[in-house]
Amino acid sequence: MKKTLALGTIAAALVLVGAVLPIAAQAATKTVKIEGVDQMRYTVTKIEAKAGSKLHIVLTTKSALPKSQMAHDFVILKPKYDNPGGIANFVLMASTARNNHYIPKRLAHEILASTDLAGNGETVETTFTVPSKPGSYTYFCTFPSHYNSGMKGTLVVTK
Repeated sequence: MKKTLALGTIAAALVLVGAVLPIAAQAATKTVKIEGVDQMRYTVTKIEAKAGSKLHIVLTTKSALPKSQMAHDFVILKPKYDNPGGIANFVLMASTARNNHYIPKRLAHEILASTDLAGNGETVETTFTVPSKPGSYTYFCTFPSHYNSGMKGTLVVTK
């Protein structure tokens, strides 16, 4: 009888641990708030995150211009495409993708995470899993001329 009770207690403890783990995993998501401004810059240009963790980006645009003239988004490409040539190609194609919010349909499969475009006072968000390989990854804005004017930042992935 005592063995059954002990096994029952262990089983109950395992069920409780299983119920607590999802809550702990949700708490592990890191949130970073960024503003996009008229000077074609992000207010946060370096984000540090652990490999494989969850990252929640909240981007708000602050602008004196209408959305058609000044809007911002947050895009980060998959690691294999995150290199100077890959980003330059993506940005070039993005500049002609106005009808798709400056996201080139042909390269959409290369995106790790992205937001919609946000005009003045608007907030957009995305949550994604940080790459599993430590290193530096570039995030950027696809609105025409913004990346080339310096609207980018670095996601630093650590072990």
